[in-house]
Amino acid sequence: MNAIRVLIIEDDNRIAQMHRFFVEKIAGFEIVGIAQNFNEALELIKLLAPDLLLLDLYMPDGNGMDILHQLRGKGQAIDVILITAARHVKDVQQAMRAGAFDYLIKPVVFSRFEQTLTRFLHYHGQLQQANTLEQYDIDGLHPFQTSSIIQTDNVPKGIDILTLGKVQQAFKKEKSKSMSAEEVGKKIGVSRSTARRYLEYMITIGELKPDVIYGSVGRPERRYFPQIIHDKIG
Repeated sequence: MNAIRVLIIEDDNRIAQMHRFFVEKIAGFEIVGIAQNFNEALELIKLLAPDLLLLDLYMPDGNGMDILHQLRGKGQAIDVILITAARHVKDVQQAMRAGAFDYLIKPVVFSRFEQTLTRFLHYHGQLQQANTLEQYDIDGLHPFQTSSIIQTDNVPKGIDILTLGKVQQAFKKEKSKSMSAEEVGKKIGVSRSTARRYLEYMITIGELKPDVIYGSVGRPERRYFPQIIHDKIG
């Protein structure tokens, strides 16, 4: 998959450069330009055709929300993440109604910034690769949905947030079923030992419960149950 092309629209050059620095630390993205006022933003959007805008609301010569409305009015396939100091409820409501992918309040810490771009990378990849989507796929793509994403600064070394998301999705697809490390590994394309590492981590954060199943033949098998299902049967 090609890198996602990002245009930063921010009138404060210091903040714009900080956001550039943040983006460049995250694999899968490239900065194609920085616009520091409303008119320059419109020109660069037309000239560069970016995939994603990191858009400030307040600029000396205009309002970023007008850019978002123009994009939607013209049906342009450009996604938008708003990064602004505006905290008013009406601004957040307008952003959601106009289809912004996320709304970040300045000053943005890198962990929250990375969380949003990681989620966007997953969202963009899913839409690029799939012709049809199931309900659980659509639920996972919903803008502003952050509850199922673990904050990256709380994830221990050796746990990749994208792989963790795949394991979480595997359990959502299976709904009420328990799974072994081997089964999870096959579903997401990793080794049994790698799958076990993520499953054991999900136990520590309260998403899964382990149990040992004794079959009629062979050694007992360690299986992993979604917390709510385990509680119902426990």
